[in-house]
Amino acid sequence: MILPVFAQVAALSGALVLENDYVRVSRDAARCAAASAECGDRVIVARGDVTVRAGGSVHRLKRGDIRVFEPGQSYEAPDGSYWEVAFKPVHPRVETPREVIRPGKNEVLFENARIFVFEERLAVGDTRPRHSHFPRVVIQLNRTRLQQWPEGEPELLRDIEPDRPGFNPAVIHTVKNVGALPLRGIVLELKP
Repeated sequence: MILPVFAQVAALSGALVLENDYVRVSRDAARCAAASAECGDRVIVARGDVTVRAGGSVHRLKRGDIRVFEPGQSYEAPDGSYWEVAFKPVHPRVETPREVIRPGKNEVLFENARIFVFEERLAVGDTRPRHSHFPRVVIQLNRTRLQQWPEGEPELLRDIEPDRPGFNPAVIHTVKNVGALPLRGIVLELKP
C-alpha cells in the first residue's frame, strides 16, 4: 500500500518525474547540481553512458552506475541520459519497519547517516529471504516479474518495468524472481 504522502508523479512539465515530501527525481535534468539549502544528498543514476564533472574531476558512468553528492557539493549537469535523485533535507519523519533486516544478495554502493544506496540483484528463480526496507526510491534497470510476500498482506505478483522511478513505503517481505530476466535495480533508501 502506498500512502498519500508517497504520491507518485505520472507526468509533470519538464523532466520532473517523481516528487513527494522526501525526494525529487528528474530525468536528464540536474535541478540540484548547485549545492543549495533545498537539496540534500543527490544521486546521479546513469540511464546510459554519462559523464559527470565535479570538483575538477571527470567521472564516466555506464547504465546503473551512480555518483553521490552530499550536501554542500556541486557538480555540472551531466552529459548523457541519467536520473537525478535529490533528497529533501527537510522532510517528515522517516517511517521505519518493525524490524531492520538488511536484504541479502545485493551490492552496497554508498551509505552515510541519511541514505543507503544499493544495487538490487536477484537471479531468475532465486528467493530473497525475509528482509526489510525503509522508504525508498527504486529505479529498475530491466524487465522481470517478482512474487512477493509482504508481511501482514496477501501475496502478490509484480511486473517490473525498467526506467520508471518509484517511491515505496517501509516494508518487511520475502521476494522471489519468477520472471525471465535477473532482477537488477538501484535502490536509494532513506534512513531515520
